[in-house]
Amino acid sequence: MTEESTRTQSGQAPANPAAGEGGQAFTREQVEALFINAAREGDADLLARFLEAGMDPNLRMEKGYTPLILAAYNGHGDAVRVLLDRGADPNLKDEKGSTALSGVAFKGDVALVNMLLAAGAEVDAANAVGRTPLMFAVMFGRDDVARVLLGARANVLLRDGEGLNALDLAQRQGNGALLQDLKKAVGVSA
Repeated sequence: MTEESTRTQSGQAPANPAAGEGGQAFTREQVEALFINAAREGDADLLARFLEAGMDPNLRMEKGYTPLILAAYNGHGDAVRVLLDRGADPNLKDEKGSTALSGVAFKGDVALVNMLLAAGAEVDAANAVGRTPLMFAVMFGRDDVARVLLGARANVLLRDGEGLNALDLAQRQGNGALLQDLKKAVGVSA
């Protein structure tokens, strides 16, 4: 049967069973947008279906965001687990050089920090201005996250683009308790 003979009386091809609304097939860009949105919204079941259908768990979208970066930043543990279990790379960076671990350290989600570290996330991955996940945790008062990162051997003495390290940042924040923990980690006496 030719394509011409399969057209309906209206001149349209019959609806594709895998098509979107109105019988129109989704474009690749639309499918990718739906996949990324499922990550952003934390729809683990939909993510799993996309991945089973062959979507790349390391797809990069606008600003270099990956599904893992978006799911982690938005605190969706089930979605993060699905992505990691299906090959998402925890060390991919967005356009600003931030990894999923950096975003989670900023947000303060200890469970996701542990999940990403267990999946091989680089504890000292610095962004484009030299800030590490530990620095983000210190800057934003995420003491529990900072302590988990210290336990994972985060380097307290790395310096960012301004020449500051985690000790400097804790002192600047007036966070005496965390400053003491950071000093202990590098063997500096109080």
